[in-house]
Amino acid sequence: MDFKILVSTFVAIFLSEFADKTQVATLSLSAETKSPLSVFLGASCALILTSLIAVTLGAQLPRIIPIHYIKILAGLVFILLGLFMVISK
Repeated sequence: MDFKILVSTFVAIFLSEFADKTQVATLSLSAETKSPLSVFLGASCALILTSLIAVTLGAQLPRIIPIHYIKILAGLVFILLGLFMVISK
C-alpha cells in the first residue's frame, strides 16, 4: 500500500465532501431521527459503495480509453456542471 496516495486521497475526498450537499442531507436526516447511528451507518455504507464503484471503474476504464481522454472528459464534465450551477436558479 502506498501511504502517500492514501493520505492524498483522504485529504482530497475529505475536503471536497466536507459541507457539501451530502453532508447537509446527512445532518438533516440525523436531526430528524432518534437513531443517529443508523444515519451514520447508512451514509457511510453509501459513501463506501459509491467509492467502490468509482475505484472499480477508474481501474478498468484506462484499458479502454487512454487516460489523457479520461482527464479531458472529467474536466469537461466539471466545467459543464459549473456552468449549469451558475445558469440554473
